[in-house]
Amino acid sequence: MSPMSVILPIVVALAAAFAIEAAATARRVSLRPGDVAIRLGAYALIMAFWFVFSWRPWLAGFSIVTTIVVTVLVNRLKRRVLGEPLVFSDLALLRQVPQHPELYYTTPLTHPKTAVPLLLGAGCAAFWYTVEPAALPHGLGASLAAIVALPLALLALGFAARTRHGRAAFAARFPAPDLEADVARTGVLATMLAYWARRDAEAAAPSPAGKLSLPPGRGDEVVVVVQLESFMDPARLGGPTLPMMERVRGEAVQYGRLTVPTHGAYTMRSEHAALTGREGASLGFGGFDPYLSGGGREPTSLARLARAASYETVFVHPYHPDFFDRAGVMRELGFDRLIMIEDFSDAPRVGPYVGDASVAERILAEVRGRKGPILVFCSTMENHGPWKPGRLAGIDDPLGQYFHHVGNAGRAVEALIDGLAAEEATLCVYGDHAPSLPCYRPGDGDPRTDYALFRFGRPRAGAPQRIDLRIAALGCRLRDAVRSETT
Repeated sequence: MSPMSVILPIVVALAAAFAIEAAATARRVSLRPGDVAIRLGAYALIMAFWFVFSWRPWLAGFSIVTTIVVTVLVNRLKRRVLGEPLVFSDLALLRQVPQHPELYYTTPLTHPKTAVPLLLGAGCAAFWYTVEPAALPHGLGASLAAIVALPLALLALGFAARTRHGRAAFAARFPAPDLEADVARTGVLATMLAYWARRDAEAAAPSPAGKLSLPPGRGDEVVVVVQLESFMDPARLGGPTLPMMERVRGEAVQYGRLTVPTHGAYTMRSEHAALTGREGASLGFGGFDPYLSGGGREPTSLARLARAASYETVFVHPYHPDFFDRAGVMRELGFDRLIMIEDFSDAPRVGPYVGDASVAERILAEVRGRKGPILVFCSTMENHGPWKPGRLAGIDDPLGQYFHHVGNAGRAVEALIDGLAAEEATLCVYGDHAPSLPCYRPGDGDPRTDYALFRFGRPRAGAPQRIDLRIAALGCRLRDAVRSETT
């Protein structure tokens, strides 16, 4: 095979990939030589990856073009639904898609809508494999050497990226996260690869020493924090007035709108901010998925602080422990005991998920059965998307389904208010992000969620105050309830 028969497919594939991504980009594509080189370099790297499996130039070229088409389509969908382009941490979540397809608006691998295209694609690749000759050198020894050398070369590039000089080169081009600008400058694929390298470098750097510290004084005997899935006051979406919200405005110590990191997804960003009091920006490139980056190793997390103050620490989440690797992360964050989907095997489902009423009952059971001070942090699931026909009997409209579930969330919170009223307790409830509804996309209305903070068993200091907060500030505020001396 002549050199031109290898070079031509590479040139055609890189040009086609560039044209496709440029045509799909809303902003003007940067034509600066350095930016173009980074973009084409990412295409070439992915093409070389596909080439390893076939040694057929045109097939590898078709594979990179297909990769770009799929990336552009998924990126466009994500922007429309969540208001954010694809980022490197999305690749880490891919392994969860086959396990939990309903959460990612996809069908199982065995469903015809998924299985048929995959089988057709595999069949086409197999046919192409037989038609196009391999671009291997003549002779068995030379062919084997080439087959081994190319993967080793790609591995060497990976190791080079992790050296001091490689990390310095990435840091010079991508000094800090600026996702929208970097995607416009170098493309989605290059930005994903570069951000992954930058996050890897941050993870390898020594972590600053954390110091366990709490405000002095006596803490509350019971601290309950409930992260309500996709919760915001339904009246803001034209829905009914929740009795819960009336009680919030009349009985809470403080309440208000809560600025959260994202719209419609990425619960782990809000959860991490509430548990650590850290803004996502302080995590650098790890802020896109704090659990992937730190794995819960936060010495000043609320659960660690509570455990150091002799609290029992309990995490409640009526879903699978492998989702976001919550089981491992929550133990690292300082939770002694995890109550997850297997503990709700007999609980009724409302739609596809465990109902919020059952979760509230379990929280109150933990409080009643405590042997000392206790911190309970809960992430609910009932109101998780997708909202689609067949989810609830007689309600196919997504907004109507949302109102039904958020009404249940309101009643669950009222049950917690009533159940904790006789305790010396703090109750905090908040929405992790706005719902990803067809009628409420990023840019529609106020993206903030709602929160409320109740204090029971102590004299009221005054009328409820509306104080709008960022979620990390709410996490810091919760430390006032868990103090260094308990009785």
